[in-house]
Amino acid sequence: MAYLIVTYDIGENRVNKVRKTLKKYFMWVQNSVFEGDITEGKLEKCKRELLKIIKEDADSIYFYSLENRLNYRKTVLGIEKELTGNIL
Repeated sequence: MAYLIVTYDIGENRVNKVRKTLKKYFMWVQNSVFEGDITEGKLEKCKRELLKIIKEDADSIYFYSLENRLNYRKTVLGIEKELTGNIL
């Protein structure tokens, strides 16, 4: 079992289907953000369902697997957005 944070950036006409699918597996914590414990099998099932909904060349879903507060893994379905921010 793993604890995940899931965020997404989905086209407007698909966002409700993605949100509905994620609500089956995770707790909705704010717009475009879900979190919760999930087994590997349920996670793979969730991803398969999402891949049927999203457009991989336009949408993004990020999965942050938290093993502890200092160590996490990120998996992205679809395109990975370029990070921008303040650079010192």
